[in-house]
Amino acid sequence: MTDAYLSSLFSLDGRVALVTGGSSGIGRAIAGALAHAGARVVVLARREAELDDTVAELRADGCTADRVSADLGTRDGVRAAADAAAAVFGEPDVVVSSAGINLRPPLGETDDATWDATMAVNLEAPYLLGQRFGPGMAERGFGRLIHVSSQQAHRAFVQSGVYGVSKGGLESLARSQAEAWSGRGVTANTLVPGFVLTPLNARLQSDPARVEALAARTMVGRNGLAEDFTGAAVFLASSASAYVTGQALHVDGGFSVH
Repeated sequence: MTDAYLSSLFSLDGRVALVTGGSSGIGRAIAGALAHAGARVVVLARREAELDDTVAELRADGCTADRVSADLGTRDGVRAAADAAAAVFGEPDVVVSSAGINLRPPLGETDDATWDATMAVNLEAPYLLGQRFGPGMAERGFGRLIHVSSQQAHRAFVQSGVYGVSKGGLESLARSQAEAWSGRGVTANTLVPGFVLTPLNARLQSDPARVEALAARTMVGRNGLAEDFTGAAVFLASSASAYVTGQALHVDGGFSVH
């Protein structure tokens, strides 16, 4: 009875999920979680070797997974990637936007190229994917748009620069997507990490004192790990979260409230 109840809430059997940035860090952990919860998962990223490794690992665990190599830095690239992803298992029911670039010179030293590149991947790609898949989700009566945001969407520190601007926009995008489609069964939410030990944060991890100070700002006494996001991702992707939309769920060990 317990298994049946939990399955009715959290199972993703029969669902198709697309995870951008799904070959490393938080995205890879989320892709694995959705696949183990029953979804057929398409992992989308740039690097072929990491994609192959991710898919091989999931298949070895008995999951259904495939991959698409793409660059989300241009509108044409995003649209081509979306079409390629939909051709694998069909139109996705769940789209997780975890792909991001972390170019963070101080804002006073930011040039147009840095602004454009950051906005293209961190904000415009999730927007375009939503425009591509959101209406279809609404027609089918079920959809989940999940974005990976950042503390820099809420506060400026460690030189947030244009990165923080892009993540602030991403959370606003989720609210607008919720307003557009939640009346027809499509929720849109963001996951907000604290400082997480992933390749995206390699630059900050090179400073042990800074890493220790960031851990001290949490309430649990440590920095985040990619696997800390698996439960929250399955929740937001599943039927259990049907009444949760337009929200920013902080998965940060209490970083944001300490």
